Amino acid sequence: MNPNDLDQLRDKLDNVNLQLLELVNLRAAIVQQIGQLKSKQGMNRFDPVRERQMLDQLIHFNNGPFDNSTIEHIFKEIFKAGLELQEDDHRKELLVSRKRKPDNTIIDIKGEKVGDGNTHFVMGPCAVESYEQVREVAKAVNRNGIKLLRGGAFKPRTSPYDFQGLGVEGLQILRSVADEFDLAVISEIVNPAHIEKAIDYVDVIQIGARNMQNFELLKAAGDVDKPVLLKRGLSATIAEFINAAEYIISRGNGNIILCERGIRTYETATRNTLDISAVPILKQETHLPVMVDVTHSTGRRDLLIPTAKAALAIGADGIMAEVHPDPAVALSDSAQQMDIPTFENFLQELSKYTTSIS
Repeated sequence: MNPNDLDQLRDKLDNVNLQLLELVNLRAAIVQQIGQLKSKQGMNRFDPVRERQMLDQLIHFNNGPFDNSTIEHIFKEIFKAGLELQEDDHRKELLVSRKRKPDNTIIDIKGEKVGDGNTHFVMGPCAVESYEQVREVAKAVNRNGIKLLRGGAFKPRTSPYDFQGLGVEGLQILRSVADEFDLAVISEIVNPAHIEKAIDYVDVIQIGARNMQNFELLKAAGDVDKPVLLKRGLSATIAEFINAAEYIISRGNGNIILCERGIRTYETATRNTLDISAVPILKQETHLPVMVDVTHSTGRRDLLIPTAKAALAIGADGIMAEVHPDPAVALSDSAQQMDIPTFENFLQELSKYTTSIS
């Protein structure tokens, strides 16, 4: 072969490469437009029927030298790249996305600035049972320099026969005790109709795991001027969790705290499986502060300290856990709540740990 012939073929190949590059990018631009239209219409970006039609058409017109399986493999990779491009565009569009807002969101809750780089704690009983019970916990919370008091007034339970909470009376107890000790109230709301009542009593609306995709509740929380603590659903993917937060912020309320509380897996050693890797992923993907609920993720008092250390080490903005004056007689989740001495030891251990890693 004449060396000039090789050079000519290489020139031809370079030209074909450039043509392919132009066509691939043209295809990508069209894919982006399709993705935007699908997003507006609420359609899934991946359509397996349409993909199969395109592959069948390509195979029908394939005249070689590549065989059909090779053509299918090449174009599947192109299709996959297009789908990933659509998903990247979708993430860029989200209001909670760090691509939309590079700076961290800092939420001021009665002077407690969650997301400011410091560790924040949310502590209190699983359920509000009485004024005396809440006051005893609130006193200990205040004594240890914690500002955020949690307590369940509305309790979504697996069994309809379990204690369902005191409702509005429970919110009133929380507010009364919180005002006495200058604390902020975080409590779960389960019904969109209760939001308007709740804002008179709570400083932060909690949306629990079982309601993460209660879209009417998310919208209602987004319509009011109160911070929202949103817990990850029992089996929710991180993408689903982020989109649940998007429901809230899309209504105008950007004061959202994400809370990883463990997901349901086949493992039975703990109540749920703490997805600790979710913390840095959520902090990379969104600008929202991220907390970890070590109580619900483990369901075990003996695991609260090590899991809290893990959460802080990996970048969590705060820790949520449950405290009860006498967990043995608690009306809900007695096995996972700390008594007050255990709670104070928990804080001491974490204080030593945060000092050692700072």
